[in-house]
Amino acid sequence: MQLSDQASDGVDRAVELLRGRKTAVLTGAGISTDSGIPAYRGAGARTRATPMTIQTYLSDPDARRRYWAGGHLGYRTFTSTQPNEGHRALAELEKLGAVSGVITQNVDGLHLRAGSRRVVELHGTMHRVHCLDCGQVFDRRAVADQIDELNPWITVPENAVMNPDGDVSPLSSEQFVIPPCTVCGGMLKPEVVYFGEFVPTARFRASESLVHASEALLVAGTSLAVNSGIRVIERARRRDMPLVIVNHEPTKADGWADAVIAGGTTPVLSALASRLSAS
Repeated sequence: MQLSDQASDGVDRAVELLRGRKTAVLTGAGISTDSGIPAYRGAGARTRATPMTIQTYLSDPDARRRYWAGGHLGYRTFTSTQPNEGHRALAELEKLGAVSGVITQNVDGLHLRAGSRRVVELHGTMHRVHCLDCGQVFDRRAVADQIDELNPWITVPENAVMNPDGDVSPLSSEQFVIPPCTVCGGMLKPEVVYFGEFVPTARFRASESLVHASEALLVAGTSLAVNSGIRVIERARRRDMPLVIVNHEPTKADGWADAVIAGGTTPVLSALASRLSAS
């Protein structure tokens, strides 16, 4: 993908700011769209009329069944997606010592699969499930096997469309059986942060630690509409660190940035990696 002249100028400015500085990276859904995972916001995003909140999940059995049925239908497709060149560019920059680590708002695990070693999954991961009663943690694949056994009738609807969080709207969920915790029989929940739920303190502290160990912050593929991303940027601003933002759409932090590149994360991050690795 070729960069526009404006984006190319932005890359030049970003290279000036980031060269020789250990850089922390904050990513959002926009970095994974080229892997086939739709974003929540921005051009072409599909609107979710009723996003799952933690309050609804805990209090509404019907909503919980719909959530698990849809999540199960989308799980196999979601996990078959592959890292793209943007993910790989950041992993390569980490190997070269230019990137100190990645803080991601995504739950898809693609940064780790691309080879990034220091990754803070700010909003959790869809690849683990935990029990809200006893705290036991399970591999999502094992829970998926349980669901297949309990719900042999469930099939993916024809022309199903995957949603941003990896689920598919089921045709019906009335008969769907959610597997209980195999340790205590309690309620299971994917290890992701729902709307209305706080990022765990230890996880946010890990992101703070990564920022404090860095000298610049690169933000890629997020509109920063979620408060957790703004909090990360505020930590960088307190340290007067250079801030570079890469996103198709305007973000809440553009006014604070030293460089804003309006473009796709795949071509921009690939160009940045090429230029920084050569310097």
